[in-house]
Amino acid sequence: MSSSADFIKAIRSGKLKDVIAALDNGVPVELDDGQGNPGLPMAIACFMGHTDIIRELALRGARINFKNNLDPASPLSMAIRGKKPEAVRILIELGVNLPMGVNTGLSDQDVHFAKQKAQLLGIVQTEHGSVKIPEFEEIRMTGLVGTDTGILDAELRRAIAKMESKK
Repeated sequence: MSSSADFIKAIRSGKLKDVIAALDNGVPVELDDGQGNPGLPMAIACFMGHTDIIRELALRGARINFKNNLDPASPLSMAIRGKKPEAVRILIELGVNLPMGVNTGLSDQDVHFAKQKAQLLGIVQTEHGSVKIPEFEEIRMTGLVGTDTGILDAELRRAIAKMESKK
């Protein structure tokens, strides 16, 4: 699969494996929406709420920030319009600039934690508005009783110390 149409179809259907294959075969990560605006793949992924595809596109150089993130075609606006709070959260974690007063569909606490995660992971914006993300394994543990989290805490402290030593 290497055509732009197949690439868009894979994004719409949430098939990460096919998206990766298309990108590996040379399909550009930034496609025009037919009206001269780049960013169609990211816009579709955000509107559909395919968070794994959003991450992959961002890692491959897709823009997440527009000059005005309230622009109807911006990834943030598409995720909000699609009522996909997880997509909004991922965009914030990837370093999207939130305009003042925008209703993200997330609680203030969720927005705060997503911003902290971006800062903790050392998300770096490139000159084109795409992101560079260090590789980390994310483990979510909610409501597990009797789980020894000491090992996870130690690994997190080590990762933070390593990141701080690189500064």
